[in-house]
Amino acid sequence: MLDTTLSHLAQLTEGQLIGEDALFSSVSTDTRHIEKGALFVALVGERFDAHHFCQQALQAGASALLVERALDLPVAQVVVQDTKLALGQLAADVHQRCQTATVAITGSCGKTTVKEMTASILQQKGKVLFTTGNFNNDIGVPLTLLRSQEDDDYAVIELGANHIGEIAYTTRLVKPQIALVNNVAAAHLEGFGSIDGVKQAKGEIYQGLAAGDVAVVNLESNGGEAWQSVLADKKVVTFSAHDPNADFYASDVYLNEEGQAKFVLHTPKQALPISLGIIGQHNVSNAIAASIIALHFGASEQEIQAGLRNLMPVKGRVDVQRLTDKIKLIDDSYNASVPAMKVAVDLLASFSGTRWLILGYMAELGDESLALHRQVGEHAAPFGFEHVLTFGEDTRIISDLCQGLHFADHSAMIDYIKQHLASDAESNHTLLVKGANSAGMSKVVAALKENFK
Repeated sequence: MLDTTLSHLAQLTEGQLIGEDALFSSVSTDTRHIEKGALFVALVGERFDAHHFCQQALQAGASALLVERALDLPVAQVVVQDTKLALGQLAADVHQRCQTATVAITGSCGKTTVKEMTASILQQKGKVLFTTGNFNNDIGVPLTLLRSQEDDDYAVIELGANHIGEIAYTTRLVKPQIALVNNVAAAHLEGFGSIDGVKQAKGEIYQGLAAGDVAVVNLESNGGEAWQSVLADKKVVTFSAHDPNADFYASDVYLNEEGQAKFVLHTPKQALPISLGIIGQHNVSNAIAASIIALHFGASEQEIQAGLRNLMPVKGRVDVQRLTDKIKLIDDSYNASVPAMKVAVDLLASFSGTRWLILGYMAELGDESLALHRQVGEHAAPFGFEHVLTFGEDTRIISDLCQGLHFADHSAMIDYIKQHLASDAESNHTLLVKGANSAGMSKVVAALKENFK
């Protein structure tokens, strides 16, 4: 983070500085993670008020406070109306002072993978600031931007949302020169209301572009007429995993024995052979999107190829591990949506041997939840997987349609898997575990890894 004074923060946020002016070079919203001399931001939510922890923050090393009300503490404080908005204002200011070439990425699924791919390519060229973990919401994005440094060459910022208006807000902070909606699908419907709400929410990212900036659009999954007006003055670049009418598309796609895709990337100027370092045919589309962004930032053919080939899997996101010579585990337990579930099913179907589809529920689907889980079950049933196990009430329809088994708790599911793997030790097994983060399928993954240490 760039050095900033409390007086500058007060001016930026129209706040009041109480106490002496001072420099700070780090910010924290968590008393468990505070650097000595940091500014502590007292956020307020529906169920918490961090003002109650300011004394603890000072004891942990904070040297100043950003608060909504003056506290009787012997420390400099900047008092503002809304600390969350003030955090965003500070983050936007720090990032803009660095003048870094920036892309913003969102989408119903695959956005984290595209972010990782883009960062991997651009790291072949220079220093890259990029979103880590799940820091992609209205608090995580500012904390990411606050990590900006003047020697950053590129910034790759992931934007998530669970309600309309969130991406519009974070895009205003990021101020990207390139923006991507990777795809649009039924996800977070409780917050968005409908697929039209998803289109509106994801399309907000393009509002943050200036006229003539680059809007990357998936020809196969986009907002259609809902985005026409906002894209009218942008430079629109289209991509598709299949359609040669797109500006960028793939051909000659095939998977090797490990499930990694090789394909030819067609650009308006050339055809480029690509080999992916992670598994799944669905990642062809993600790789095309990442390549477009990198090319617009000046990446070479060799840098694109190396970045995509050397990409490391993200924990919980199609992370493949061999537990034994006979057992392969695909950990995709971090999150789930309907298209991502279907992609996972297709991925598992590409493997031979005994195949295990192990699913937790999809979250935040509102009244459509049961029908959307049914869609997944209907997609999976024709593949005839040897084992289909589900957890979570609405997932029962999936195991019913696939002649599988439903479990009320993780422990029973884990015991069943262990027993059957032990009784069929001579066969080759591929286990794919997926579900919403709140479904806790990472517990299943952790137990299996521990069992085969």
